[in-house]
Amino acid sequence: MDKMEWSRLLSAQRFGMEGWTSERKHDRTEFQRDYDRLIFSAPFRRLQNKTQVFPLPGNIFVHNRLTHSLEVSCVGRSLGNNIAHGIKSNYDKSQPWYKLFYECGNIVAAACLAHDLGNPPFGHSGEKAISSFFTEGKGMHLQQSMSKEEWDDLIHFEGNANAFRLLTHKFNGRRDGGFALTYSTLASIVKYPYASSLATKSKFGFFTSETNDFVRIANELGLIRYDKPYPSYARHPLVFLVEAADDICYQIMDIEDSHKLKILTTEETRGLLMAYFEESRQIRLEKALKYIDDTNEQISYLRACVIGHLVDECSRVFIENEDSILRGEFREPLIRHIDPIAYNAYSACSAIAYQKIYASSDVLDIEVAGYQIIATLLSKLTDAVLNPHKEYSKLLLNRVPSQYETNAPTTYGKIQAVLDYISGMTDVYALDLYRKINGMSLPAL
Repeated sequence: MDKMEWSRLLSAQRFGMEGWTSERKHDRTEFQRDYDRLIFSAPFRRLQNKTQVFPLPGNIFVHNRLTHSLEVSCVGRSLGNNIAHGIKSNYDKSQPWYKLFYECGNIVAAACLAHDLGNPPFGHSGEKAISSFFTEGKGMHLQQSMSKEEWDDLIHFEGNANAFRLLTHKFNGRRDGGFALTYSTLASIVKYPYASSLATKSKFGFFTSETNDFVRIANELGLIRYDKPYPSYARHPLVFLVEAADDICYQIMDIEDSHKLKILTTEETRGLLMAYFEESRQIRLEKALKYIDDTNEQISYLRACVIGHLVDECSRVFIENEDSILRGEFREPLIRHIDPIAYNAYSACSAIAYQKIYASSDVLDIEVAGYQIIATLLSKLTDAVLNPHKEYSKLLLNRVPSQYETNAPTTYGKIQAVLDYISGMTDVYALDLYRKINGMSLPAL
Protein backbone atom coordinates (compact mmCIF):
# COMPACT_ATOMS: atom_id res chain seq x y z
CA MET A 1 0.00 0.00 0.00
CA ASP A 2 1.14 3.57 -0.64
CA LYS A 3 2.50 5.73 2.14
CA MET A 4 1.35 9.24 2.94
CA GLU A 5 4.03 11.93 3.02
CA TRP A 6 4.36 14.79 5.48
CA SER A 7 5.52 17.05 2.65
CA ARG A 8 1.96 16.88 1.28
CA LEU A 9 0.04 16.35 4.53
CA LEU A 10 1.21 19.70 5.94
CA SER A 11 -0.38 22.13 3.51
CA ALA A 12 -1.19 25.79 4.09
CA GLN A 13 -3.37 25.93 0.96
CA ARG A 14 -6.73 27.50 1.81
CA PHE A 15 -9.94 25.81 0.74
CA GLY A 16 -11.89 27.97 -1.72
CA MET A 17 -8.96 30.36 -2.16
CA GLU A 18 -6.71 28.16 -4.28
CA GLY A 19 -6.35 30.83 -6.96
CA TRP A 20 -5.58 33.66 -4.55
CA THR A 21 -2.20 34.95 -3.53
CA SER A 22 -1.52 37.50 -0.83
CA GLU A 23 1.15 40.17 -0.68
CA ARG A 24 0.57 40.67 3.04
CA LYS A 25 3.16 39.40 5.44
CA HIS A 26 2.02 38.04 8.78
CA ASP A 27 3.81 37.24 11.99
CA ARG A 28 1.11 34.63 12.46
CA THR A 29 1.38 31.46 10.41
CA GLU A 30 -1.53 30.29 8.24
CA PHE A 31 -2.43 27.67 10.84
CA GLN A 32 -2.43 30.23 13.65
CA ARG A 33 -4.80 32.26 11.49
CA ASP A 34 -7.07 29.22 11.27
CA TYR A 35 -7.13 29.08 15.07
CA ASP A 36 -7.91 32.78 15.43
CA ARG A 37 -10.56 32.66 12.70
CA LEU A 38 -12.37 29.89 14.57
CA ILE A 39 -12.11 31.57 17.98
CA PHE A 40 -13.78 34.74 16.66
CA SER A 41 -16.52 32.93 14.70
CA ALA A 42 -20.21 32.98 15.65
CA PRO A 43 -20.59 29.16 15.52
CA PHE A 44 -17.77 28.82 18.05
CA ARG A 45 -19.29 31.41 20.39
CA ARG A 46 -22.61 29.57 20.26
CA LEU A 47 -20.97 26.53 21.83
CA GLN A 48 -21.17 28.30 25.20
CA ASN A 49 -24.89 27.55 25.24
CA LYS A 50 -24.73 23.96 24.03
CA THR A 51 -24.83 21.04 26.41
CA GLN A 52 -21.70 18.91 26.81
CA VAL A 53 -23.07 16.23 29.16
CA PHE A 54 -24.73 17.88 32.13
CA PRO A 55 -27.45 20.55 31.95
CA LEU A 56 -26.11 24.05 31.49
CA PRO A 57 -24.78 25.34 34.82
CA GLY A 58 -26.78 26.86 37.58
CA ASN A 59 -24.94 27.54 40.82
CA ILE A 60 -22.23 24.92 40.07
CA PHE A 61 -20.01 25.31 37.03
CA VAL A 62 -19.78 22.32 34.70
CA HIS A 63 -18.49 22.08 31.15
CA ASN A 64 -20.38 23.21 28.10
CA ARG A 65 -19.33 22.64 24.49
CA LEU A 66 -17.22 25.79 24.41
CA THR A 67 -15.16 25.11 27.53
CA HIS A 68 -14.77 21.49 26.41
CA SER A 69 -13.50 22.58 22.98
CA LEU A 70 -11.02 25.03 24.50
CA GLU A 71 -9.61 22.35 26.79
CA VAL A 72 -9.44 19.81 23.97
CA SER A 73 -7.56 22.40 21.93
CA CYS A 74 -4.98 22.89 24.70
CA VAL A 75 -4.39 19.16 25.00
CA GLY A 76 -4.29 18.83 21.21
CA ARG A 77 -1.60 21.49 20.93
CA SER A 78 0.55 19.58 23.42
CA LEU A 79 0.07 16.35 21.49
CA GLY A 80 0.94 18.04 18.19
CA ASN A 81 4.07 19.62 19.63
CA ASN A 82 5.13 16.31 21.19
CA ILE A 83 4.85 14.27 18.02
CA ALA A 84 6.57 16.94 15.92
CA HIS A 85 9.49 16.89 18.32
CA GLY A 86 9.50 13.10 18.32
CA ILE A 87 9.46 12.42 14.57
CA LYS A 88 11.22 15.39 12.98
CA SER A 89 14.65 13.78 13.38
CA ASN A 90 13.52 11.07 10.93
CA TYR A 91 13.42 13.61 8.09
CA ASP A 92 15.82 15.80 6.14
CA LYS A 93 15.83 19.26 7.74
CA SER A 94 17.07 20.82 4.49
CA GLN A 95 13.69 20.17 2.83
CA PRO A 96 11.63 23.37 2.42
CA TRP A 97 8.56 21.81 4.05
CA TYR A 98 10.49 20.61 7.14
CA LYS A 99 9.72 23.78 9.11
CA LEU A 100 6.01 22.91 8.93
CA PHE A 101 6.59 20.18 11.51
CA TYR A 102 6.67 23.01 14.04
CA GLU A 103 3.07 23.82 13.03
CA CYS A 104 1.62 20.44 14.03
CA GLY A 105 0.59 21.83 17.42
CA ASN A 106 -1.20 24.78 15.80
CA ILE A 107 -2.96 22.58 13.24
CA VAL A 108 -4.22 20.17 15.89
CA ALA A 109 -5.24 23.01 18.22
CA ALA A 110 -7.34 24.62 15.46
CA ALA A 111 -8.93 21.31 14.46
CA CYS A 112 -9.81 20.65 18.11
CA LEU A 113 -11.57 24.01 18.35
CA ALA A 114 -13.72 23.03 15.37
CA HIS A 115 -14.38 19.38 16.13
CA ASP A 116 -17.77 19.99 17.80
CA LEU A 117 -19.01 22.93 15.71
CA GLY A 118 -21.47 20.72 13.82
CA ASN A 119 -23.10 19.20 16.89
CA PRO A 120 -26.79 20.09 17.33
CA PRO A 121 -28.32 21.27 20.62
CA PHE A 122 -28.68 18.95 23.64
CA GLY A 123 -25.46 17.00 23.32
CA HIS A 124 -25.15 13.71 21.50
CA SER A 125 -28.85 13.06 22.05
CA GLY A 126 -29.47 15.82 19.51
CA GLU A 127 -27.75 13.73 16.82
CA LYS A 128 -29.86 10.72 17.77
CA ALA A 129 -33.03 12.81 17.72
CA ILE A 130 -32.33 13.96 14.16
CA SER A 131 -31.56 10.45 12.92
CA SER A 132 -34.65 9.07 14.68
CA PHE A 133 -36.89 11.63 13.01
CA PHE A 134 -36.05 10.00 9.67
CA THR A 135 -35.80 6.37 10.77
CA GLU A 136 -38.88 6.13 12.99
CA GLY A 137 -40.52 9.55 13.09
CA LYS A 138 -42.52 11.84 10.82
CA GLY A 139 -39.68 12.14 8.33
CA MET A 140 -39.82 8.49 7.22
CA HIS A 141 -41.94 9.27 4.16
CA LEU A 142 -39.21 11.48 2.70
CA GLN A 143 -37.08 8.47 1.72
CA GLN A 144 -38.89 8.10 -1.58
CA SER A 145 -37.82 11.64 -2.56
CA MET A 146 -34.08 11.04 -2.23
CA SER A 147 -31.26 8.88 -3.49
CA LYS A 148 -29.81 6.16 -1.26
CA GLU A 149 -26.74 8.28 -0.58
CA GLU A 150 -28.81 11.31 0.42
CA TRP A 151 -31.05 9.23 2.67
CA ASP A 152 -28.03 7.66 4.37
CA ASP A 153 -26.85 11.17 5.27
CA LEU A 154 -30.08 11.80 7.18
CA ILE A 155 -30.59 8.48 8.97
CA HIS A 156 -26.96 8.52 10.15
CA PHE A 157 -26.79 12.25 10.92
CA GLU A 158 -23.34 12.91 12.39
CA GLY A 159 -21.98 16.04 14.04
CA ASN A 160 -18.49 15.50 12.64
CA ALA A 161 -19.78 15.45 9.06
CA ASN A 162 -21.90 18.48 9.83
CA ALA A 163 -18.81 20.35 11.11
CA PHE A 164 -17.06 19.71 7.79
CA ARG A 165 -20.13 21.07 5.96
CA LEU A 166 -20.34 24.12 8.21
CA LEU A 167 -16.69 24.94 7.58
CA THR A 168 -16.63 24.37 3.81
CA HIS A 169 -20.11 25.06 2.43
CA LYS A 170 -20.87 28.34 0.67
CA PHE A 171 -24.03 29.44 2.46
CA ASN A 172 -26.08 32.27 0.96
CA GLY A 173 -24.15 35.53 1.17
CA ARG A 174 -20.91 33.83 2.19
CA ARG A 175 -17.66 33.45 0.27
CA ASP A 176 -16.44 30.38 -1.55
CA GLY A 177 -14.82 27.85 0.73
CA GLY A 178 -16.90 28.70 3.80
CA PHE A 179 -14.37 29.50 6.52
CA ALA A 180 -11.55 29.16 3.96
CA LEU A 181 -9.43 27.13 6.37
CA THR A 182 -6.23 25.39 5.33
CA TYR A 183 -6.46 21.95 3.79
CA SER A 184 -4.53 20.40 6.68
CA THR A 185 -6.79 21.84 9.36
CA LEU A 186 -9.92 20.71 7.52
CA ALA A 187 -8.61 17.18 6.99
CA SER A 188 -7.59 16.96 10.66
CA ILE A 189 -11.21 17.52 11.71
CA VAL A 190 -12.65 14.55 9.81
CA LYS A 191 -12.48 11.60 12.22
CA TYR A 192 -14.37 9.23 9.92
CA PRO A 193 -13.14 9.92 6.36
CA TYR A 194 -15.76 7.93 4.47
CA ALA A 195 -19.23 8.46 3.03
CA SER A 196 -22.46 7.92 4.98
CA SER A 197 -23.30 4.82 2.91
CA LEU A 198 -20.30 3.19 4.64
CA ALA A 199 -21.32 4.45 8.09
CA THR A 200 -20.64 2.22 11.08
CA LYS A 201 -22.62 3.01 14.23
CA SER A 202 -23.82 6.16 12.42
CA LYS A 203 -20.26 7.46 12.13
CA PHE A 204 -19.06 9.01 8.87
CA GLY A 205 -17.13 12.06 7.76
CA PHE A 206 -18.92 14.02 5.03
CA PHE A 207 -22.36 14.40 3.52
CA THR A 208 -23.12 13.59 -0.10
CA SER A 209 -23.24 17.33 -0.79
CA GLU A 210 -19.62 17.74 0.39
CA THR A 211 -18.17 14.53 -1.05
CA ASN A 212 -16.41 16.26 -3.94
CA ASP A 213 -14.96 18.83 -1.54
CA PHE A 214 -13.45 16.18 0.70
CA VAL A 215 -12.14 14.18 -2.26
CA ARG A 216 -10.42 17.33 -3.52
CA ILE A 217 -8.76 17.91 -0.16
CA ALA A 218 -7.81 14.24 0.20
CA ASN A 219 -6.23 14.14 -3.25
CA GLU A 220 -4.25 17.31 -2.63
CA LEU A 221 -2.90 16.00 0.69
CA GLY A 222 -2.22 12.53 -0.65
CA LEU A 223 -4.53 10.64 1.71
CA ILE A 224 -4.69 6.94 0.89
CA ARG A 225 -7.97 5.91 -0.73
CA TYR A 226 -9.35 2.49 0.16
CA ASP A 227 -11.02 0.21 -2.37
CA LYS A 228 -14.66 0.73 -1.39
CA PRO A 229 -17.86 1.30 -3.38
CA TYR A 230 -18.08 4.83 -1.92
CA PRO A 231 -15.29 7.32 -1.13
CA SER A 232 -13.26 6.06 1.82
CA TYR A 233 -9.82 7.24 2.93
CA ALA A 234 -7.15 6.71 5.53
CA ARG A 235 -7.25 9.35 8.22
CA HIS A 236 -4.97 12.35 8.05
CA PRO A 237 -2.40 11.42 10.73
CA LEU A 238 -3.20 14.46 12.86
CA VAL A 239 -6.79 13.23 13.22
CA PHE A 240 -5.47 10.67 15.68
CA LEU A 241 -4.26 13.51 17.89
CA VAL A 242 -7.56 15.41 17.69
CA GLU A 243 -9.37 12.22 18.64
CA ALA A 244 -6.96 11.52 21.50
CA ALA A 245 -7.35 15.05 22.88
CA ASP A 246 -11.14 14.65 22.81
CA ASP A 247 -10.97 11.20 24.42
CA ILE A 248 -8.73 12.48 27.20
CA CYS A 249 -10.79 15.58 27.99
CA TYR A 250 -14.34 14.30 27.88
CA GLN A 251 -13.52 11.29 30.00
CA ILE A 252 -11.46 13.00 32.68
CA MET A 253 -13.44 16.24 32.82
CA ASP A 254 -16.74 14.35 33.14
CA ILE A 255 -15.29 12.64 36.21
CA GLU A 256 -14.29 15.99 37.71
CA ASP A 257 -17.70 17.52 36.93
CA SER A 258 -19.41 14.52 38.53
CA HIS A 259 -17.43 15.11 41.71
CA LYS A 260 -18.51 18.76 41.79
CA LEU A 261 -22.14 17.71 41.33
CA LYS A 262 -21.74 15.06 44.07
CA ILE A 263 -22.61 12.22 41.70
CA LEU A 264 -19.27 10.71 42.70
CA THR A 265 -17.80 10.93 46.20
CA THR A 266 -14.35 12.35 46.82
CA GLU A 267 -13.00 8.89 47.64
CA GLU A 268 -14.49 7.40 44.47
CA THR A 269 -13.03 10.18 42.36
CA ARG A 270 -9.59 10.00 43.96
CA GLY A 271 -9.55 6.24 43.48
CA LEU A 272 -10.45 6.50 39.80
CA LEU A 273 -7.74 9.09 39.12
CA MET A 274 -5.02 7.49 41.25
CA ALA A 275 -5.51 4.22 39.36
CA TYR A 276 -3.82 5.72 36.29
CA PHE A 277 -0.43 5.50 37.97
CA GLU A 278 1.88 2.80 39.21
CA GLU A 279 2.38 2.46 42.96
CA SER A 280 5.55 4.56 43.26
CA ARG A 281 3.86 7.52 41.51
CA GLN A 282 0.78 7.11 43.70
CA ILE A 283 2.94 7.46 46.81
CA ARG A 284 4.41 10.71 45.49
CA LEU A 285 0.95 12.01 44.62
CA GLU A 286 -0.34 11.24 48.10
CA LYS A 287 2.51 13.28 49.59
CA ALA A 288 1.72 16.20 47.29
CA LEU A 289 -1.98 16.11 48.22
CA LYS A 290 -1.12 16.68 51.89
CA TYR A 291 -0.17 20.24 50.96
CA ILE A 292 -3.61 20.90 49.41
CA ASP A 293 -6.49 21.39 51.87
CA ASP A 294 -9.35 22.12 49.46
CA THR A 295 -11.02 18.93 48.24
CA ASN A 296 -11.90 20.29 44.82
CA GLU A 297 -8.31 21.48 44.37
CA GLN A 298 -7.05 18.02 45.25
CA ILE A 299 -9.21 16.54 42.50
CA SER A 300 -8.09 19.26 40.07
CA TYR A 301 -4.46 18.46 40.83
CA LEU A 302 -4.99 14.74 40.21
CA ARG A 303 -6.93 15.51 37.03
CA ALA A 304 -4.04 17.60 35.73
CA CYS A 305 -1.58 14.81 36.49
CA VAL A 306 -3.74 12.26 34.69
CA ILE A 307 -4.09 14.47 31.61
CA GLY A 308 -0.33 15.02 31.51
CA HIS A 309 0.27 11.29 31.74
CA LEU A 310 -2.24 10.50 28.99
CA VAL A 311 -0.75 13.16 26.72
CA ASP A 312 2.67 11.57 27.12
CA GLU A 313 1.30 8.08 26.53
CA CYS A 314 -0.73 9.00 23.41
CA SER A 315 2.27 10.88 22.02
CA ARG A 316 4.43 7.80 22.54
CA VAL A 317 1.92 5.54 20.80
CA PHE A 318 1.76 7.88 17.78
CA ILE A 319 5.54 8.17 17.47
CA GLU A 320 6.02 4.41 17.77
CA ASN A 321 3.36 3.75 15.14
CA GLU A 322 4.11 6.62 12.77
CA ASP A 323 4.99 4.35 9.86
CA SER A 324 1.81 2.26 10.06
CA ILE A 325 -0.24 5.46 10.48
CA LEU A 326 1.27 6.90 7.30
CA ARG A 327 0.51 3.63 5.51
CA GLY A 328 -3.14 3.76 6.57
CA GLU A 329 -2.76 0.49 8.48
CA PHE A 330 -3.20 1.86 12.01
CA ARG A 331 -6.94 2.46 12.51
CA GLU A 332 -7.63 2.39 16.25
CA PRO A 333 -7.72 5.32 18.69
CA LEU A 334 -4.34 6.02 20.29
CA ILE A 335 -5.91 5.71 23.74
CA ARG A 336 -6.41 1.97 23.21
CA HIS A 337 -2.67 1.42 23.02
CA ILE A 338 -1.46 3.30 26.09
CA ASP A 339 0.23 1.38 28.91
CA PRO A 340 -1.99 -1.29 30.55
CA ILE A 341 -2.22 0.43 33.95
CA ALA A 342 -3.47 3.68 32.42
CA TYR A 343 -5.77 1.91 29.96
CA ASN A 344 -7.39 -0.17 32.70
CA ALA A 345 -7.99 3.03 34.67
CA TYR A 346 -9.45 4.69 31.57
CA SER A 347 -11.77 1.71 31.06
CA ALA A 348 -12.86 1.91 34.69
CA CYS A 349 -13.69 5.59 34.26
CA SER A 350 -15.72 4.75 31.14
CA ALA A 351 -17.68 2.09 33.01
CA ILE A 352 -18.44 4.46 35.87
CA ALA A 353 -19.44 7.19 33.41
CA TYR A 354 -22.04 4.99 31.74
CA GLN A 355 -23.25 3.58 35.06
CA LYS A 356 -23.51 6.74 37.15
CA ILE A 357 -23.02 9.82 34.95
CA TYR A 358 -24.71 9.33 31.59
CA ALA A 359 -27.58 7.50 33.25
CA SER A 360 -28.16 10.18 35.89
CA SER A 361 -31.61 11.75 36.00
CA ASP A 362 -30.38 15.24 35.06
CA VAL A 363 -28.61 13.95 31.94
CA LEU A 364 -31.56 11.77 30.92
CA ASP A 365 -34.00 14.65 31.42
CA ILE A 366 -31.99 16.76 28.97
CA GLU A 367 -32.01 13.92 26.42
CA VAL A 368 -35.77 13.36 26.75
CA ALA A 369 -36.51 17.07 26.40
CA GLY A 370 -34.04 17.39 23.52
CA TYR A 371 -35.72 14.61 21.57
CA GLN A 372 -39.11 16.28 21.86
CA ILE A 373 -37.86 19.77 21.01
CA ILE A 374 -35.81 18.71 17.98
CA ALA A 375 -38.50 16.38 16.65
CA THR A 376 -41.06 19.19 16.84
CA LEU A 377 -38.80 21.74 15.17
CA LEU A 378 -37.90 19.27 12.42
CA SER A 379 -41.55 18.42 11.81
CA LYS A 380 -42.71 22.04 11.58
CA LEU A 381 -39.79 23.35 9.54
CA THR A 382 -39.65 20.36 7.18
CA ASP A 383 -43.32 20.79 6.38
CA ALA A 384 -42.71 24.50 5.83
CA VAL A 385 -39.85 24.11 3.32
CA LEU A 386 -41.74 21.41 1.40
CA ASN A 387 -44.99 23.41 1.36
CA PRO A 388 -43.83 27.04 1.21
CA HIS A 389 -47.16 28.22 -0.28
CA LYS A 390 -49.03 27.64 2.99
CA GLU A 391 -49.63 30.70 5.12
CA TYR A 392 -48.21 29.10 8.26
CA SER A 393 -45.18 27.98 6.30
CA LYS A 394 -44.55 31.54 5.18
CA LEU A 395 -44.59 32.72 8.78
CA LEU A 396 -42.12 30.05 9.87
CA LEU A 397 -39.78 30.55 6.92
CA ASN A 398 -39.63 34.27 7.61
CA ARG A 399 -37.90 33.34 10.88
CA VAL A 400 -35.17 31.34 9.14
CA PRO A 401 -32.05 33.43 8.40
CA SER A 402 -31.48 34.05 4.69
CA GLN A 403 -28.13 32.22 4.70
CA TYR A 404 -29.98 28.90 4.77
CA GLU A 405 -31.15 27.64 1.37
CA THR A 406 -34.78 26.84 2.15
CA ASN A 407 -35.71 27.28 -1.53
CA ALA A 408 -33.17 24.71 -2.74
CA PRO A 409 -34.32 22.88 -5.91
CA THR A 410 -34.30 19.37 -4.37
CA THR A 411 -35.97 17.81 -1.34
CA TYR A 412 -32.54 16.83 -0.03
CA GLY A 413 -31.34 20.42 -0.30
CA LYS A 414 -34.40 21.76 1.49
CA ILE A 415 -34.00 19.28 4.34
CA GLN A 416 -30.32 20.14 4.60
CA ALA A 417 -31.28 23.79 5.03
CA VAL A 418 -33.54 22.84 7.93
CA LEU A 419 -30.77 20.75 9.51
CA ASP A 420 -28.27 23.58 9.01
CA TYR A 421 -30.61 25.92 10.88
CA ILE A 422 -31.48 23.54 13.73
CA SER A 423 -28.00 22.16 14.28
CA GLY A 424 -26.65 25.71 14.60
CA MET A 425 -29.07 26.55 17.41
CA THR A 426 -28.05 26.79 21.04
CA ASP A 427 -30.06 24.80 23.61
CA VAL A 428 -31.71 28.02 24.80
CA TYR A 429 -32.62 29.19 21.28
CA ALA A 430 -34.08 25.79 20.36
CA LEU A 431 -36.17 25.73 23.53
CA ASP A 432 -37.37 29.29 22.98
CA LEU A 433 -38.39 28.59 19.36
CA TYR A 434 -40.12 25.37 20.43
CA ARG A 435 -42.18 27.26 22.99
CA LYS A 436 -43.12 29.99 20.55
CA ILE A 437 -44.23 27.76 17.69
CA ASN A 438 -46.30 25.75 20.18
CA GLY A 439 -47.96 28.91 21.52
CA MET A 440 -46.38 28.43 24.93
CA SER A 441 -44.48 31.72 24.91
CA LEU A 442 -45.12 35.19 23.55
CA PRO A 443 -42.97 38.31 23.34
CA ALA A 444 -43.50 40.72 26.22
CA LEU A 445 -46.18 43.24 25.39
